[in-house]
Amino acid sequence: MTSDSTPPRADRPAPDCYACANEARFTELPPREHIASDQHWRLAHAIGTSLPGWLVLLPRRHVTAVHELTDAEAAALGPWQVRVARALRAVTGCAKTYVVQFAEAEGFAHVHFHLVPCPADLPADRRGPGVFAFLRDPEPERLSADEADAVARAVAARL
Repeated sequence: MTSDSTPPRADRPAPDCYACANEARFTELPPREHIASDQHWRLAHAIGTSLPGWLVLLPRRHVTAVHELTDAEAAALGPWQVRVARALRAVTGCAKTYVVQFAEAEGFAHVHFHLVPCPADLPADRRGPGVFAFLRDPEPERLSADEADAVARAVAARL
């Protein structure tokens, strides 16, 4: 995986798509928005979360459903998820990594896989689907850009 590969462009990137907007400025992205990439996928830290290490894996072209992935994108997906889970364990000490895909929120319909570190001491109400409460915590509890960048750099060093 390289961080300097030329991004493949979708035939019709969506103008209101957060992932496409970041892909358009690929070479200028901060560490939290570009932890690592290859020709098919880009890894970023989730925005608006209070859980350090909540990452998202995004196709580098606009895709709105998993069945739209090319064979090459699909073949690369599994290895990415396993490598990221291993890096998250090394960085956060998590017992498990949740992998979730919905891609239905307004502005976030671009397929993306949440790779969420699940610490052994995660409260019961934040396990399983409850983990999404970390995206609803009040602003002061959410990771700052600097904190997300620091986690991103640590994960990048492990990939």
